[in-house]
Amino acid sequence: MRSVTMPDDDTSEPGQGLSGSAAEPAPWQSCITTLLEQEPPFIPDRAQAMTLLVQYPPGHPGIPPHRHTGPAFGYVIEGEMLFELEGEPERVVRAGESFWEPGGDVIHYQDGNNQADQWLRFVVVMLCEQGRPMLTFVDDGELAARRDRRAPRPT
Repeated sequence: MRSVTMPDDDTSEPGQGLSGSAAEPAPWQSCITTLLEQEPPFIPDRAQAMTLLVQYPPGHPGIPPHRHTGPAFGYVIEGEMLFELEGEPERVVRAGESFWEPGGDVIHYQDGNNQADQWLRFVVVMLCEQGRPMLTFVDDGELAARRDRRAPRPT
């Protein structure tokens, strides 16, 4: 993880002098919460940013196993997502939590609604390779060939 430093001083108007001090946070600093800091392993050449709102009704299984041409960064607005990437155990991402995936060759197994009685809504920003689909599905043959890369399934 790479740390990003926010400036400590407040500027009341663009081009004006500094008005904050190190002892007292600037007013704008209380308005910002860091949800996720992640340095992606790669960004596709000539990447195109895409922001999506995904809304699954109660119990929706999500998108079948797939991959993306670049990294994706998301935030759950409402509900709970059952999230699983290749090599990682499945986990629940709840409203107010962030997630990310590296894209590229990594299979995204699950992003379904973990609740049978509530909607799942999340926003995801993807850095996609121009001219290629934002996601491609993984066929059963490839899933079988890579089964050793999937984390053990809960029993």
